[in-house]
Amino acid sequence: MRHLLGPRTQPLAAPPARSTALLVALLAASVLLTGCAAGNPTGESPGDREDPEEGASLDEAADTDLVVGAAADLRPAFEDLGEQLTAQTGIDVAFVFGSSGQLAQQAIEGAPVDVYASANVDYVEAVLDSGRGDPDSQQTYAQGRIVIWTRAEADQHWTDLHELADAEAGAEPLAIANPEHAPYGRAAQEALASTGVWDEAQPRLVYGENIADTHRLAASGNADAAITALSLALAADLDASAAASEAGAWTLIDAEAHEPLQQDLVVTAEDPARAERAEAFVDLVGSDEGRATMRDYGFLLPGEDPPPAWEE
Repeated sequence: MRHLLGPRTQPLAAPPARSTALLVALLAASVLLTGCAAGNPTGESPGDREDPEEGASLDEAADTDLVVGAAADLRPAFEDLGEQLTAQTGIDVAFVFGSSGQLAQQAIEGAPVDVYASANVDYVEAVLDSGRGDPDSQQTYAQGRIVIWTRAEADQHWTDLHELADAEAGAEPLAIANPEHAPYGRAAQEALASTGVWDEAQPRLVYGENIADTHRLAASGNADAAITALSLALAADLDASAAASEAGAWTLIDAEAHEPLQQDLVVTAEDPARAERAEAFVDLVGSDEGRATMRDYGFLLPGEDPPPAWEE
């Protein structure tokens, strides 16, 4: 199993409510900025920061049995599922993790991705509307959640959005994913706005290229805190070998504070043999074993109640 980062392309804009006309407009919006790095304390854009996980290109990934393009929040869960798939079937799977918008754009442009798993259903709809993918294979695999996350050794831990955005005692800087193309960034923006603190927080924001990049900003100390994915917070907790800077304290943000993060996937393979392997991975995600793995990393289906420990 290989873990890869795809080539950076201009992303799709964050999609509006679904309609054919709006999705056509979405596909035309490929000239938006990807970095949004104003205020970055390192003076670098997210794309300039060295990424220790960078590997082969998408084209090189095509040499493997199966290529899965997945939103960055899925990394811990899908890595686990990839190992299960290989053990059960012998299928060698390569994962390409990034922002949902950028991966959607790459899929639409013909990137060799066999499964596309987004953090927002609308990006899957955009891929399908472009003519890529099997509509019958589309399914909801999770509903994402966001948290306030700080390093365990940080001087302060914020437990609600009002404290986090406070002009005197709030996080400075505060990291969120770029809402232009990262669904978790849009959810963070919506949560801050619905709480009435967006204007207060905005001058102190720094933006990650995707949710994993955002999490690293806080884990490295380049941001006081991050609004990040529950899956990444739980993964740090589950990894007993993680460095001290990767362990953290986190508080779950009320799901009513933002639009639901409905996460869908779709088979995009065109070759029948690759499509069959793609379907094997999709079946594993939806199996009882796969659902248990997804829950371990913070992914519930719509309507499922979170464990009490998440709310503590």
